[in-house]
Amino acid sequence: MAQLAQPAPAAAPFPQIRRRRESYTDLVWRKFRKSKIAIAGGLIIITLVVLAVCSDFFSSTDPVAINMQQAYYPPQPIYFVDPWGRFSLQPFTYPLRSEIDPATFLPSWRMDTSRPCKISFFVQSWEYKFLGLFPSRLHLYGVEEGCTFYLLGTDKFGRDLFGRIALAGRISLMLATAATLIIVSIGSTVGIVSGYYGGWVDNLIQRFIEFVQAFPTLPLWMALAAVIPITWDQRLIFVTMSCIFALLGWTLLARELRGKVLALRETDFIMAAKEMGASDRRIIFRHLFPNCLSHVIVVLTLTIPSIILAESFLSFLGIGIQEPLVSWGTLMREAQSLQTLGSNPWLMWPVAFILLAVIGFNFLGDGLRDAVDPYSIV
Repeated sequence: MAQLAQPAPAAAPFPQIRRRRESYTDLVWRKFRKSKIAIAGGLIIITLVVLAVCSDFFSSTDPVAINMQQAYYPPQPIYFVDPWGRFSLQPFTYPLRSEIDPATFLPSWRMDTSRPCKISFFVQSWEYKFLGLFPSRLHLYGVEEGCTFYLLGTDKFGRDLFGRIALAGRISLMLATAATLIIVSIGSTVGIVSGYYGGWVDNLIQRFIEFVQAFPTLPLWMALAAVIPITWDQRLIFVTMSCIFALLGWTLLARELRGKVLALRETDFIMAAKEMGASDRRIIFRHLFPNCLSHVIVVLTLTIPSIILAESFLSFLGIGIQEPLVSWGTLMREAQSLQTLGSNPWLMWPVAFILLAVIGFNFLGDGLRDAVDPYSIV
């Protein structure tokens, strides 16, 4: 008698994989981390901000003190090996002596290798207020008494150029950030109100935006910056320059947000909020603005470098930030003369920091622009 076939054993069920539900912020952060350019831009910006905020800590000498005996001091390299091939774990430099070139009768600098100057770290030197609050004498590096060390050289008044570049970063970055925040505030408010209410309100706002955009940006900036009295307080000059840069910059953001709000106001969640009796204020600040926030952040990071370039240009021409305030543009003003620049090329170092800031913010803005759309393929 034939034996009945046994039924095949049932296949084991596949284990259910529970995936954590990712929020929009998680998706943006996950895509942002994959962009190496954006991460590099963020690191550049963090470095410049730390250098500007802690500029006194990174300055071996007072960047404001005048020392005419060391005017136009060239940059001093850092060495680990002396001319006789001996290696030292502690970095050192050599002092420079001024001599008159018999051919051109111009002063020149000769390195004195007979007396190396050791560079120490976390040393006590001139007093300052850390973060403007706490008195301190601690500095990142310094040399022994009787030696000098200027990493990027000095200016015409013998002031440490590296320390002044770090100090100038405060004004340049703070002014660009303040002007951008004003642009974002005005542009966001006007754009969302115009797109949400529509009708005659939208028509009136758009005509006003067209009127503002009719003004030439650069000539208006130059004219307004030129009439600022030199006798004004430094804080008032800073606020006025921020308002000048923000005067015409908000219109583009306002139009972009108007278009986004026109599309959002017809969506289901906005219609549902209206049906439930939500006020216009609640709809704008709890529904519309959060959905436009990603675009606002991208515009913020891409607007800051344009303001930095504009401030540097006006200050270079002498109609922007004035002494005793110091910005990257005012430092570039000393390099206007070709004769001075040819003899002292290190005066162009502020240009490198301006380029770093612009590139860093552009890299960061491009990364954020791609990350805020986490569902895109690119």
